[in-house]
Amino acid sequence: MRPSFLAVFVPALLTAVAACAASHAQGTARGVVYEDGNASGARDSGERGLPEVLVSNGSDVAATDAEGRWELPAGEDVIFFVIKPSGYAVPVDAYRRPRFYHIHKPAGSPPGAVPGVAPTGPLPASIDFGLVPRAEPGKFTAIVFSDPQARGLTEVDYIARDVVPELIGTDAAFGVTLGDLVADDTAQLGAVGEVAGQIGVPWYEVFGNHDHNRNVREDRFSDESFEHFFGPSTYAFDQGEARFIVLRDIVFSADGSRDRFPENAANFTRHLLERTPKDKLIVLFMHVPYSSLENAEEVLGPLSAFPNTFSIAGHAHIQTHQFVGTGSRGWNRLEAHHQLVAGAVSGSWWCGERDETGIPHATMNDGTPNGYALLDVDGARCKVRWKCARRPAEYQMNVYMPDAVAVGELAAAQATVNFFIGAPQDAVEMRIGDGGAWQPMTPTVDFDPECLRMFGMNAQRLNGVWGWDMDFPYPTEHLWRAALNCPALTPGTHTLHVRARDSFGQTHFGHRVFRVTPDGAPK
Repeated sequence: MRPSFLAVFVPALLTAVAACAASHAQGTARGVVYEDGNASGARDSGERGLPEVLVSNGSDVAATDAEGRWELPAGEDVIFFVIKPSGYAVPVDAYRRPRFYHIHKPAGSPPGAVPGVAPTGPLPASIDFGLVPRAEPGKFTAIVFSDPQARGLTEVDYIARDVVPELIGTDAAFGVTLGDLVADDTAQLGAVGEVAGQIGVPWYEVFGNHDHNRNVREDRFSDESFEHFFGPSTYAFDQGEARFIVLRDIVFSADGSRDRFPENAANFTRHLLERTPKDKLIVLFMHVPYSSLENAEEVLGPLSAFPNTFSIAGHAHIQTHQFVGTGSRGWNRLEAHHQLVAGAVSGSWWCGERDETGIPHATMNDGTPNGYALLDVDGARCKVRWKCARRPAEYQMNVYMPDAVAVGELAAAQATVNFFIGAPQDAVEMRIGDGGAWQPMTPTVDFDPECLRMFGMNAQRLNGVWGWDMDFPYPTEHLWRAALNCPALTPGTHTLHVRARDSFGQTHFGHRVFRVTPDGAPK
């Protein structure tokens, strides 16, 4: 018997409605990127759409068409953001936090005791991003903080008094913090961000393992407070001739955290690099170094197609360099990929005696004073400097040796140099006085002498107890030693000069004044 019209039509109609509903639930986000010529924050009549600007949903990457229009898949918990192109600025709020994104979270964040994202409602008909024209030179400096790691407002105030005042009025292009803004106290994320904002330049943030919401059991909810204050935890922006990629590399579960790139971060990197010119400088900002990541190859593999790359991570509270060679961790370029594991703003977790201003000395366990890095970019090249908090820019090393050396001890007496930004392959030399040849010093892995003194320990006691523990000094790879080997030096006062050339070709100098005494004389 031939089926009735209703018997055929109704099921087909229900199927179509269900399919439409499913499609609507997934949805497609659309919008326009336009030139906000008067920086009003709204698209005014005559403001043109910008072509070939990249927009992302945190995984996929799309380019705007000739009229500035874009579209991307949308879910029920996604952040859409524009990848700021060179020659433009994005809006910033009163605390210089860049506002380059739109959060789509209809139900908002799960309930909790710390700030989250309020319900955003349905997907807007058009998500528009305005970009303000601004000249950007190819040569500029960026400020790089790592691990301020504030436990409560007292340590927020340490940040405000230790590293921020000397940077107010800087001509740096922007700043970034490499994660661990707080120490598991996400209620203070906003306060730390507000302090950095006083410097006066746009300030970007990286998600660290101590910045997560502890009251959730699913990874996708672990960065709710971070999103509330700063937006996406994986994103990118261009400045001058460089492309900066900010990556989350922590995944949480009910059992704890794992050091790895989430799937969306790896996908975003791959898709973005597919749309990146090969001659561009690519700089990656992350929290956990490659050496600790389970799936570093998912980012290093695509990155190795580019000749000009550099990465900066934090997390370790010491300063060291890592070089990823060909065939390692997915890197397949002949030249090694260079990553600086930068020292921390909080140094050794704000530990140690307080100075005359009430701030702990916080010297890191490798002997590096707490502080921050300065990334100097010039076209497709970059280099890094270390800036010790509240110290002169020239202060780049500690030189250790006896204050007084007897004539008979001059051949065997040793000098030790802790060159804070140094890598083992760097050239460190010394000489006594202004004449004579520079003598090479030997790189060694050992404990910083002052760290041992401060902690009242010795190397033998620490043997076998090395670890990421704030209670112990840590052996450093940026230490050099040499015997004075100058038996003919006459009694009196002399200066030991040290010259160090770092991995970026920069030359630094240090000095130590000492006395030579006759044998048997008091020292």
